[in-house]
Amino acid sequence: MAFRNDEDKVAYWKENLSLLTKLLVVWFAVSFGAGILFADALNAIQFFGFKLGFWFAQQGAIYVFVALIFIYMAKMNALDKKYGVNED
Repeated sequence: MAFRNDEDKVAYWKENLSLLTKLLVVWFAVSFGAGILFADALNAIQFFGFKLGFWFAQQGAIYVFVALIFIYMAKMNALDKKYGVNED
């Protein structure tokens, strides 16, 4: 379970950090953006009988966070296989 060479190690961590950055941007946009910054604008939209800004602040963000966990797991498993460091 070791990297084949140093270039693979650097490329692996570069892709890993890129993925983390993208997921953290989504996390920030949903939690801070939809839940706080844009809550008033989103509250003009109804979602299952609730104001959308309120729904994101109370429940929607949690669903997105759980989805991000599964996305990270799937992407990292694919990345591990790509570089031959998977845990088979």
